[in-house]
Amino acid sequence: MEGLSERHREVLEAAAALFAERGYAATSVRDIGEKVGLLGGSLYHYIKSKEALFVSIHDMALQVAEDRVKAAVAPQDEPWARLEAACIAMMEIQLDPDSLTMPLMGDFNAVPPEIRERLVAKRDKFEQLFRDLVGALPLDPACDRQVYRLLLLTLLNNVSIWYRQERLSPQDIGRQIVRIFRYGG
Repeated sequence: MEGLSERHREVLEAAAALFAERGYAATSVRDIGEKVGLLGGSLYHYIKSKEALFVSIHDMALQVAEDRVKAAVAPQDEPWARLEAACIAMMEIQLDPDSLTMPLMGDFNAVPPEIRERLVAKRDKFEQLFRDLVGALPLDPACDRQVYRLLLLTLLNNVSIWYRQERLSPQDIGRQIVRIFRYGG
């Protein structure tokens, strides 16, 4: 959010929090304006539309996630170590109570199809990280790498459904996931 005025940043943060809390469909432009103390006309100085705002926030959340995963993977040379670093970073993102990534990603299917189409390109770019990571693994040739990647991403993206803080840390979960995906247990 570099280069934005303090007020514009405030509008984006308020909208992101409302989208995360209520979902896309249940959040109105009026709700966003009320949260930051702006009336409709003034609010439109900072946003084009609810749809454009959601796409922008979604893209920013995915960019933050992509940057964190890339930073975690960068110091690693060995393919399994790279995958483990990526999984740990994803667990930290997914299980961070202040992260907007999960609530926004969870609302993906609730947005109108024309908006969903605009989100797909950014999501595909993010998933390319995992295509590359899985592509570098020394897997059995009989293993379908696309299925492997999709199963891994499904698990990573849904961990918040079953995770309980008292047992394992996000780092422990990330290590366990790679252990299971590497050795089967």
